[in-house]
Amino acid sequence: MRNAIFLPLAALFLGATMYVQPAAAASIGRYEVFGVEDGDMLKMRAGPGTGYIVIVGLPNGTALRVHSCEQTGGTRWCRVSLERARGLKGYVSWAYLRKI
Repeated sequence: MRNAIFLPLAALFLGATMYVQPAAAASIGRYEVFGVEDGDMLKMRAGPGTGYIVIVGLPNGTALRVHSCEQTGGTRWCRVSLERARGLKGYVSWAYLRKI
């Protein structure tokens, strides 16, 4: 009986740990904006989704510090700050970031 309760709980804990740690570890660091079409900018938003207000537009090459990332719907959103203005923080789509 004891094993019947312990084993599923242990599996759940290990599964959650295995899922969360690699994503978080891979997300932290310095990145730059890339892949934005000419004449457009990556929108830094107040929250992780397109329903949040746009704080600022970021052109290709903008250096960012990625603090964390989360999946919202079909998009992975990262909480970032500007490398040159660390007080300016928001969320951007992971699809437009490249490690530097």
